Amino acid sequence: MRNPAFVPSLFLGQRRPTREVRVGGVGIGGANPIRIQSMTTTDTRDTIATSDQAERMAAGGCEIVRITAPAITDAENLQSIKAELGRRGVTVPLVADIHFTPNAAMIAAQFVEKVRINPGNYADRKKFEVREYTDTEYAEEIERVADRFRPLVLRCRESGVAMRIGTNHGSLSDRIMNRHGDTPLGMVESALEFLDVCEDEGFREIVFSMKASNPQVAIHAYRLLAARLEARNPGQPGYPFHVGVTEAGEGEDGRVKSAIGIGALLEDGLGDTLRVSLTEDPTAEIPVARALALRSELRWAEDSDSPAAQEIAGQLGPAAEGVRSPYAYSRRATKAVALGSLTLGDGMPPRVELGFEGPDSRLPGWVAEIATSHAVAPDLVCESVILLRGNTDSTPGERVARLREECSEVGLSLPVAIEVEPGQVADIAGAVDRVAVSVGPNASVDLLEEAARAAAAAGVGFEWVLRGEPREFARFVDLALEASRGAGLASWIISIESNRPTHGARVVNARLEGQGAGDRPLVLRHRRSEEADEASALLDIAVDLGASLCDGIGDGVSIVGFRDPALVLDLAYRVLQGARLRTTRTEYISCPSCGRTLFDLEETTAKIRSKTEHLKGVKIAVMGCIVNGPGEMADADFGYVGSGVGQVNLYVGQEVVARAVPEGEAPDRLIHIIREQGRWVDVPK
Repeated sequence: MRNPAFVPSLFLGQRRPTREVRVGGVGIGGANPIRIQSMTTTDTRDTIATSDQAERMAAGGCEIVRITAPAITDAENLQSIKAELGRRGVTVPLVADIHFTPNAAMIAAQFVEKVRINPGNYADRKKFEVREYTDTEYAEEIERVADRFRPLVLRCRESGVAMRIGTNHGSLSDRIMNRHGDTPLGMVESALEFLDVCEDEGFREIVFSMKASNPQVAIHAYRLLAARLEARNPGQPGYPFHVGVTEAGEGEDGRVKSAIGIGALLEDGLGDTLRVSLTEDPTAEIPVARALALRSELRWAEDSDSPAAQEIAGQLGPAAEGVRSPYAYSRRATKAVALGSLTLGDGMPPRVELGFEGPDSRLPGWVAEIATSHAVAPDLVCESVILLRGNTDSTPGERVARLREECSEVGLSLPVAIEVEPGQVADIAGAVDRVAVSVGPNASVDLLEEAARAAAAAGVGFEWVLRGEPREFARFVDLALEASRGAGLASWIISIESNRPTHGARVVNARLEGQGAGDRPLVLRHRRSEEADEASALLDIAVDLGASLCDGIGDGVSIVGFRDPALVLDLAYRVLQGARLRTTRTEYISCPSCGRTLFDLEETTAKIRSKTEHLKGVKIAVMGCIVNGPGEMADADFGYVGSGVGQVNLYVGQEVVARAVPEGEAPDRLIHIIREQGRWVDVPK
């Protein structure tokens, strides 16, 4: 079985082997747990405020604290912050965050355990200039950058200070942009130029990051970097990764977007330390980061010595590919399958379905809440319902009749599906839009074919339900294909439900491709864990659905196990928007704030959101400063970027349309610009 070089296994959650990098008393990579980081939001020159916040972060479980040092005076004050924390008995390692100012980095390296530099602006000034470089000119520019960077490498090597080479999608240099574009490849090339200097000087205490506000871009960049590092040193532990999605925003949207990007990488075993970048107090980031880390650490431990890898390899064969395009988004090409009034596949946006399991006494309230949700949020609709086998004494026909009756009473018309035993298909096929049958480990192909034949005769849509472990799915797919072909069944789909949904979906995709049925639509079914609280359930649904969606797998999402349909629909559409597949609300790209921020980011973001959150499909970036702002908001429609103390630049796309706007006037000026561009609509009455 062929695995891309970025991951030990596409079909199991196995951790990428890395070397250990010491950051003070904390080890990153190797056999260490995933380390949790965050960043202060105070003015670095305010020793007490920064120390207070760092102390709170450490008490909350933050294992490494990053502090911005935008100028020499900030870098010098790191010594005072370090001393103040020492007096308080706070030993958390500190990281100096450097942009634009090599001299500040040289000073900071004397006082902290780690220095973060951004290759896009450490020795370059981003001017958004278009220029063609000859190969000779390009090589000369690389050498110029190396000469600026080398002194810091030598100082870190001599002082025992670690370094993060942290590329940001939004701040690639003009030179990189002109040669490689605004791409994951450009991000990786930018970082590797700096690695060359480090390795030439024998310095290897390096951690990498490849952050972007778009989870897809972040996923592809980290994967590509892992592959390139493996090619440089085959078979040897690589450099650790600091993973994250930058400018994720606030609230549920920020958590969902972060969980999609970070969770997808952790599913591939990529990630040794992480930060969840929320536009909130930094202490709010820590429990989210810890939950994502613990989830993956448990899975890595279970899968580390599992014989399932060899078992799956034997099933799928050496040419199997679970992900069609690991370094750039490419959705599976599927045929259109009509399931009553619902159509899946053929480029249609992924559909949203809710699943119900008994007791049937809850059905009236469940249906009523769906109807209420439709009335309140008409863009966030349930597009199908399925009655799954559960705790019920009713016959399938009685369950469907009751569901339709409840829907009729509240004026709801929805495609209806039901899961039944193979022998019940003929009895129920005429009453539903889709009938579903589970393919289990003890399934009989004769009974499955009988069920498929009954569905074909009735002309009803059909779903093969695959539940289990990834190592079981190749056989399940074979049984479903054999039964479908034997019965002459044409209108069918497959749904996947597993405690390893990302890997299970890849196994199913690979098996279908290998059997000549790779164009069949796939539905990703998520079942809420009974142990999960609301916060954990949100992260689980984002990772379990979002990772596969970013792999290009998924023509529908089906969610079961939540009592509140309105909550589930809201989460489903947040995940689809976070994965960049459906747009149903305003999208905000907002940074998490730091000492460089030139206004109260939380307050400003909340103010702008309150005025604009009804603008479906509009992307608004709220950025604290110019470090990553103009670049990271590259695909935003409008931008609000701090340009000086109390001043804001306003953008349409990447073009500045108003400079140095007083902060108090800027939100209203932004709305005026949105109106001028024809993107404003009044709040619905």
